[in-house]
Formats: sequence, structure tokens, C-alpha cells
Amino acid sequence: MRKILEGVVVSLKMQKTAVVQVARVAPHPIYKKLIKRDKKIKADTSSFDLSIGDRVKIGQTRPLSAQKHFKILEVLKK
Repeated sequence: MRKILEGVVVSLKMQKTAVVQVARVAPHPIYKKLIKRDKKIKADTSSFDLSIGDRVKIGQTRPLSAQKHFKILEVLKK
């Protein structure tokens, strides 16, 4: 089963690649307080016209390079 995640575009400095920050909320293992965790994922932009701050949906795909394993599926909010 392939992962589908939502995140915000934080960098567009590479060709055909965007850095998407995916946030999740997870409980602390001992204290059970909810903690916000972020992960930056490199995703293939293919033919999308993006700008920093766009909310996007990304999906897992075959490895496209050493660090790119996700592809942008759609732009949710400009």
C-alpha cells in the first residue's frame, strides 16, 4: 500500500523537485502529551506550477533518485 501524505511546499530551489514539509501529531511515549513532529520530504514536481506555501498532496512512488521517493499528486491550496 502506497503512502499518501499532505504537506506544505517549503523549498523550490532544485529542478523538478520540491521540498514538502509534512506535519503530524503523535503522543509522547511516556507522558502522553501530544507533540507536533515535522518531516521534510523531497518530491517530484513533474508538470505542476508551484510556489512556496502551497498545500499539496504527495504519493509514494518508485525511487526516482537517491532521495526522491514521492511524487506530487495534486495542489490542494495555492
